[in-house]
Amino acid sequence: MDSVSVLTVTRRLLAFFRLTSYPVWAGLLLLLLLVQQLKTTATHVPLTVTEQAYISAHPVLSVCVDPDWLPFEGIDNNQQHVGIIADLLPLVASKAGLQIQLHPTKSWEESLLASKSGQCLALSALNQTPEREQWLIFTEPLLEDPNVLITRDDHPFISDIASLNNKTIALPSGTAMAELFARDFPNLTIVYTDSETQAMQMVSDGKVDLTLRSLIIAAHTIKNAGWYNLKVSGQVPGYSNQLRIGISQSEQTLRTILNHGIAALSEQERQQIMDRYLSLQVVSEVVTDYTLAYGLGILLLAVIGTSLFWMRRLSALNQQLSVMAQTDALTQLTNRHGLNLTLEKDLERAQRYQHPLSVMMIDIDHFKRVNDQYGHLTGDKVLVACSQLLKDNLRKSDIICRWGGEEFLVLCFETSQEQAAHLAELLLEKVRQHHFPEVDSVTMSAGVTQAMATDNPETLTQRADTLLYQAKNNGRNQVCVDSGIADLQPHTPATSA
Repeated sequence: MDSVSVLTVTRRLLAFFRLTSYPVWAGLLLLLLLVQQLKTTATHVPLTVTEQAYISAHPVLSVCVDPDWLPFEGIDNNQQHVGIIADLLPLVASKAGLQIQLHPTKSWEESLLASKSGQCLALSALNQTPEREQWLIFTEPLLEDPNVLITRDDHPFISDIASLNNKTIALPSGTAMAELFARDFPNLTIVYTDSETQAMQMVSDGKVDLTLRSLIIAAHTIKNAGWYNLKVSGQVPGYSNQLRIGISQSEQTLRTILNHGIAALSEQERQQIMDRYLSLQVVSEVVTDYTLAYGLGILLLAVIGTSLFWMRRLSALNQQLSVMAQTDALTQLTNRHGLNLTLEKDLERAQRYQHPLSVMMIDIDHFKRVNDQYGHLTGDKVLVACSQLLKDNLRKSDIICRWGGEEFLVLCFETSQEQAAHLAELLLEKVRQHHFPEVDSVTMSAGVTQAMATDNPETLTQRADTLLYQAKNNGRNQVCVDSGIADLQPHTPATSA
């Protein structure tokens, strides 16, 4: 409605209400009309002449949606678009001066086919993938949401999905994640489903090991559907949902217009829409049937109790995931990532107060030969046994981690290089004397150095690693220390294996 139209309608309203006895209603209606006009004018984003001409020629945007993807979006019994995207999309369109027209479909696959055939110009919200780029161009993200792995309650936590073997994952066919997982994770067997609900049900029934789901939908669905035997078992970095509007490739101008609308969308507006679907809504009304009121009160308490239960559970899961991220799954020692979190602070503290801090880098000799001759399962058993021997014979103040492969790193606090070298000799002797059932005997080599005032974590560990390789080159089964720090010769055992 332009300013001339507004003026015309205003004059007619004033003429009408002058003939009536309702001046108050007249004023209110006039005020509402003017406010609505100001609101509409204020929300439009500035457009170029070309973009304005496009909208004049094509004011209505036909859109296909996913009819079964709540709370993101769906189509209800009245053939209306509902959900988070159903509120976001018209808001973006209105800011750009467009109107949305729904092209109803019965499934996501039908929506994709309708988009390919040109029955609708846009797909409401989807991830950008190479396959979809064959017929679509994409706007900036309308909404972002991480994906999480869902398993049964008895499944261990998943720190690295690429390390899973002989596992089945249920994924809805035609989705971006199904396309990406088929390409990137050949170690998994994908079972395609008609919907995400079916995928969750298959995990709950034990027919598949896991599925992938949006964090927003997982939290919403697990709670509302009562799948209390399911849990969040991990995340897959780099595979989050970046929901964009997909546009037919010929509509470059339309994409630019929609990007203007998305850019004008504030975080507050996004959050208000998210809260509408993911937060508890309390509606005040006069209740005369107290039985119903009591029932609603009990239901509300049950929902709050369930929410608190899942908040505590998810908090505990996050803590366990944090521990898993810092622990080596095979040896149960701290992993390299976990040690790096504290190494810099430990080194700075030792340098500041001039306290001795020594590092041992220890490696299993000829470990590749063990794997090649006896197999990787036996190699894993040897790694576990060696890590336990080292751990059991270290002091409580020492920190040991699996540095990588068959390499271990030990931090020795308040310990000089000479003392650390003596401790390393004792550790290597314990390994020599131990009987390994599968391979009989194993030896280890070690490099030992002490932190200097100019060291950082990289130089300190690199020096220990260099000394380890000196011990290897000198014949293995021995300790080599840093002669540049103390006048110590390489420690060679009295007997060698």
